[in-house]
Amino acid sequence: MLVVHIVHCLEIGGLETGIVNLVNAPRAGQRHAVLCMTHGGANRANLRPEVGVFELHKADGNDPRTFARLVGLLRRLRPDVVHTRNWSAFDGIMAGRLAGVGRIAHGEHGREFADPHGRNRRRKILRRLLAPLVDSFTTVSDDLRRWLIEDVRIRAAKVVRIHNGVDTARYSPGDRAEGRAALGIPSGGTVVGTVGRLNPVKGHVTLIRAFARLATADAVLVVAGDGPCRDELHQCAKTLGLGDRVRFLGERHDVPRVLRAMDVFVLPSIAEGISNTTLEAMATGLPVVATRVGGNAELVVHGTTGRLVPAENPEALAEGIAEYVSDPIRRLDHGARARARAVDVFGLDVMRDTYASLYARLGGHSPAMIHPVEPALRSDG
Repeated sequence: MLVVHIVHCLEIGGLETGIVNLVNAPRAGQRHAVLCMTHGGANRANLRPEVGVFELHKADGNDPRTFARLVGLLRRLRPDVVHTRNWSAFDGIMAGRLAGVGRIAHGEHGREFADPHGRNRRRKILRRLLAPLVDSFTTVSDDLRRWLIEDVRIRAAKVVRIHNGVDTARYSPGDRAEGRAALGIPSGGTVVGTVGRLNPVKGHVTLIRAFARLATADAVLVVAGDGPCRDELHQCAKTLGLGDRVRFLGERHDVPRVLRAMDVFVLPSIAEGISNTTLEAMATGLPVVATRVGGNAELVVHGTTGRLVPAENPEALAEGIAEYVSDPIRRLDHGARARARAVDVFGLDVMRDTYASLYARLGGHSPAMIHPVEPALRSDG
């Protein structure tokens, strides 16, 4: 059976990485293709060759010509299941029905940057109106599931939560000294860090302000990622007189090495679905200080694998970070517990098997009935 995933693009991000992790290891009898409404992006290179990828290069706003191409492409591919993701791929629901696709799923992986708390009335109404066309909604957190049921008013039986998974072999504890040497960070002292796109919703300004409150002079903050807030964050660090105590690494393609250089991972988001970088940090054996928003509390066990603090509160965030900077024994203990939780609860196989069961059910196949894998699709773009 064929599952077609419709996304905005395949740039570096949590949603996109989750799809890559899913489609690169298809379960028996299932194959996958990815339709990008705009362009492919950097994550396309991480897909295995047998995964078909199609780029539609949609213009901003309404684009009837691209919508017609999407319908035509789905008619040609004849998927058993279409799985759209987030608001930017919502066109795929109607296109799937017009193309005669048998089953459609829609996934919510996090809220839009322009609407981090999911309060946009127009979008909630449109989601509700299109709900009868969707056979199953998926979310990556219980928080998003509650939002769909209680705020958008989708029938609870239609909504299933499937947590993201993490590659616990790739993300694992390693040589901290080697990681620091590669990044040009002194081997002594404590390294506090974060990884993620530099967008306002990620709360990096709060992190820099919190770090400025730490009394420990030999601690270093590393910020990996790029985005529209880059210049603002550089200026914030300069204004607070942090100098080279804050290292901006830019976008990185060696995230496992970056994480291994850290002692404490921080996620200061204002809103969040389920953070892949938090899962990666946990798998690396790091305690996590995260804001109590979205699905963060589903990952971090407060007082056992990390700390949960209020969002947009530099004082509380600084206190949570200081607890680990000042107590190496607790830091190591909570990091080990975080690693164990990532392995036991959030392994990739759990995620892949759960999605495979959903697709088999929607496509009318039990695992024993799924047909052999057909030849790989031809990609374009």
